[in-house]
Amino acid sequence: MPAELHHPHSKYSQWKFKLFRVKSMEKAPLPCETQPEIGASLGISPPTASDLEVDDGVGPASVMKLCLGGKSKENVEGPGMRVDLKLQEMDTHMNHLRCLCRVCGAALRKVKGPVHDVHGDLDEVSKCALRKMGCKFTSWPEVILKVFKVDVTEDTESIQPLYFCHRCWTVAIRGGGVCSFTRTKVPEWKPHSHNCYLCSPKKSSFQRTGRKRRKVIPKAQTLAKRTRCEYGESIMVGEKRALRPFGDRHGPALRAWKKTGIQREQWVRNITRCQKDHLSTKLISEKLPVDFVVSFTCLVCDHLLSDPVQSRCGHLFCRSCIIKFIHVLGPHCPACNSSCTLDDIIPPAKTFISALCSLPLLCPCDGCGEHVRLDSFKAHCLNHELQKDALQHDSYLLANKGGRPRQHLLSLTRRAQKHRLKDLKTQVKVFADKEEGGDVKSVCLTLFLLALRSGNEHRQADELEAMMQGRGFGLSPAVCLAIRVNTFLSCSQYHKMYRTVKATSGRQIFQPLHSLRAAEKELLPGFHQFEWQPALKNVSASCNLGIINGLSGWTSSVDDSPADTITRRFRYDVALVSALKDLEEDVMEGLRDRGMEDSACTSGFSVMIKECCDGMGDVSEKHGGGPVVPEKAVRFSFTIMSISIQAEGETEEVTIFREPKPNSELSCKPLCLMFVDESDHEMLTAVLGPIVAERNAMKESRLILSMGGLPRSFRFHFRGTGYDEKMVREMEGLEASGSTYICTLCDSSRAEAAQNMVLHSITRSHDENLERYEIWRTNPFSESVDELRDRVKGVSAKPFLETQPTLDALHCDIGNATEFYKIFQDEIGEVHKGVNPSREERRSWRAALDKQLRKKLKLKPVMRMNGNYARRLMTQEAVEVVCELVPSDERKEALRELMRLYLQMKPVWRATCPAKECPDLLCRYSFNSQHFADLLSSTFKYRYNGKITNYLHKTLAHVPEIIERDGSIGAWASEGNESANKLFRRFRKMNARQSKAYELEDVLKHHWLYTSKYLQKFMEAHKDSARAFQATIDPIEIPDEEDLSLEVNNF
Repeated sequence: MPAELHHPHSKYSQWKFKLFRVKSMEKAPLPCETQPEIGASLGISPPTASDLEVDDGVGPASVMKLCLGGKSKENVEGPGMRVDLKLQEMDTHMNHLRCLCRVCGAALRKVKGPVHDVHGDLDEVSKCALRKMGCKFTSWPEVILKVFKVDVTEDTESIQPLYFCHRCWTVAIRGGGVCSFTRTKVPEWKPHSHNCYLCSPKKSSFQRTGRKRRKVIPKAQTLAKRTRCEYGESIMVGEKRALRPFGDRHGPALRAWKKTGIQREQWVRNITRCQKDHLSTKLISEKLPVDFVVSFTCLVCDHLLSDPVQSRCGHLFCRSCIIKFIHVLGPHCPACNSSCTLDDIIPPAKTFISALCSLPLLCPCDGCGEHVRLDSFKAHCLNHELQKDALQHDSYLLANKGGRPRQHLLSLTRRAQKHRLKDLKTQVKVFADKEEGGDVKSVCLTLFLLALRSGNEHRQADELEAMMQGRGFGLSPAVCLAIRVNTFLSCSQYHKMYRTVKATSGRQIFQPLHSLRAAEKELLPGFHQFEWQPALKNVSASCNLGIINGLSGWTSSVDDSPADTITRRFRYDVALVSALKDLEEDVMEGLRDRGMEDSACTSGFSVMIKECCDGMGDVSEKHGGGPVVPEKAVRFSFTIMSISIQAEGETEEVTIFREPKPNSELSCKPLCLMFVDESDHEMLTAVLGPIVAERNAMKESRLILSMGGLPRSFRFHFRGTGYDEKMVREMEGLEASGSTYICTLCDSSRAEAAQNMVLHSITRSHDENLERYEIWRTNPFSESVDELRDRVKGVSAKPFLETQPTLDALHCDIGNATEFYKIFQDEIGEVHKGVNPSREERRSWRAALDKQLRKKLKLKPVMRMNGNYARRLMTQEAVEVVCELVPSDERKEALRELMRLYLQMKPVWRATCPAKECPDLLCRYSFNSQHFADLLSSTFKYRYNGKITNYLHKTLAHVPEIIERDGSIGAWASEGNESANKLFRRFRKMNARQSKAYELEDVLKHHWLYTSKYLQKFMEAHKDSARAFQATIDPIEIPDEEDLSLEVNNF
């Protein structure tokens, strides 16, 4: 010992110094020492006597090195040492996490039973136990989210544990995978920090618990405290125990020091954990230069590069390794410690990737020794595994241990069959869960079908294929549901048919009602998952939402709503998602027809929606006792008109779907049904208010929906065009149709429209109507009522729903037919001569006209004009029949000319696409409308002197402008919504119940199923059988066409 450190009176100081020197040498080796190579299996090697000088002849310099622990200032403060310390801390923290349960936080070693992987799939025992209780989940993340309300899909290894204990497994199984019967407190896992509660737990305070600290009684004979290196006979290497390499167990032993590079490599491997996935550089078959091999090595895990990426500083890493490294240790390069974030990494050059893929590797399998390229190495190893499994399978089949001969499979009992096919059943189930969504039945039937085809048993194969596709015996539930909905069978009628067919044929051709209810869940809104980005304002994020009460959300202070107001609806966004999923096959087929790559078209979808709303009149049931109380109903519906996509790099949108029948009741999907009078402005505003809010929120967001196996982005555009004149005035806050301000598109008064019938332009809009309502409400200029009314142009109520300034083709045709019907009466009575007829004379003219039409055209008179009557009245044949009652030849020619011009103008606004269907008539429309207006103002001046009807004004003045803007008028009509009025009555008869609320739910549900494209395809294949079933069960004659009754004023 040096003299300057020797204490003359005590040996204790010398012993203390030796212990200090030993401890310091345990921390780090001396800088002058040469550290031997460390074995790969143990990671340590014993120090020799020449490496460490423990004699008393050590100089002062050696003593100072010992006091500093063998570390210089640059070694302590270098950036590499800081990274190593961070690696050591994270390795210790992650080792602590691997010992804890993800759900309850308890130590795994304290809970009896196996440990389960948080991100793994369900094992067979767990899956069978959950299937018995109705749970169809296939992975643990879904079960944990449902039971413990914890989302583990985004867990990271450096923050959350990867396993959960058997106690939490028991809780999940007992709850059936859907709930928890015990209160389990899930801890909040936080990232590692300097005061981490896992790495440095807080000690319990004696003062806080109230216990006294026990005094330590000194003993006379005590042994010196053993060092940590002397305590155990073995040390830990990873997760295995290895014998201590020291030969002398009794003498003072020093803990071996691991080489810095190897210790760092072990820490990094514990973070990346890529040993099973990435290939080692030792597999390279040829002896290549060291620097050449290093260039193809990941600087994080020291394996061959897998999915290589390049940092901004030029270093190469595996993609998964650098992502985990940056997430755990921060955004810096592992090689040069420069800044490196995930946004900075880019793929390397293609020449480097081709050189990497061409590296020759030696196959490690016994007996192979083949040199394989890196890009085909995994496929080569997979072939070895398949050959090995095939050999094992063949050896298993050929094994016969004697005894009685092996029996055929069909001659065995059911239990023996299950035992023999156990392995095959497991393999088929694994395949079905992975590829077919767990549909084991379809996989087995397909295998059987292929076996029949290979054996040339095509007849039996055709019968099996027909049964699988729902065309033979045993119809699928979707086909049965389509037959029931389209034939309007009630539950009792369908059940009667089901039992009758089963009893007479001996086969279960139709499915029971509970199978139909399970099939309809996938077709109704609320089944599919979706997401809005950004989230919709004031709208719930819940996806599993079916039929809701339209009055939900009203406060109890609303006194305006009568007690019997009933309304049921779908949430707007949920209904749109279900409608899009119903068109999934058409959308994917449109992408293929346009030659667009499916995987590249994930964003830029635009969906055009047509909205319709109209009253259905009196829908009260006429049977039963008591007084007949009128029951008015209103329906709000929508139609997906088109879906287009703008591909990346393209300037124009490509339409991939267009509704072929936009005016059919099969394409008009119901959104809301309500027992409300359409003239009740306040009630209509309150009921449709939530729909308007959801619609406005969807305009500012985009929908993320899985379609074709990929998440795709949709934006919606709404056009409220399917409204008649009365509904438009209600929604836009305008005065009634008899007002001085005749038009909902322009500001013309009735006198101005009669004086100038053609030259007008569209000037009204929803925003302008809102501004005019504010003027009407506040009267900022203190004007009189007439002056204020002239300023706001007929706006007298607050507009609550935005409508597209357009013309409804159906109601325009009905309104014009009503006007022609009155012209025919006036011409029969020769009103042009200036006579002032009485009411009795007008009734006689009308009776003569009805009699003539019924006699010649078999056109029965109606109380109110409807669509079918209008179509048959507005023909050249009907004019010829009417001219037989007109005395003057000149008036006959005028009527023929008026009808001829009208019939040339009508196809322009009735056509779905006038530019393709009638381009000549579209070009001549302005000329025909001017000629038509001249006839009205001259020949028929007695009727149109200073006045004109609303629809005649729109027909003559605004049709060309609307077609130039929208491309069509007929496609955006409300004919589909009007055609569905008869469906409401038939569905209500089909679902007659005591409660009107439940009755309305059933009508809304079955009306939605009636418009499903999925069921319509089944119905096309079973149209004849459906008619036969309907005739058998419900033989009541139903007319082919029911009139669309629309009330028209002054008919």
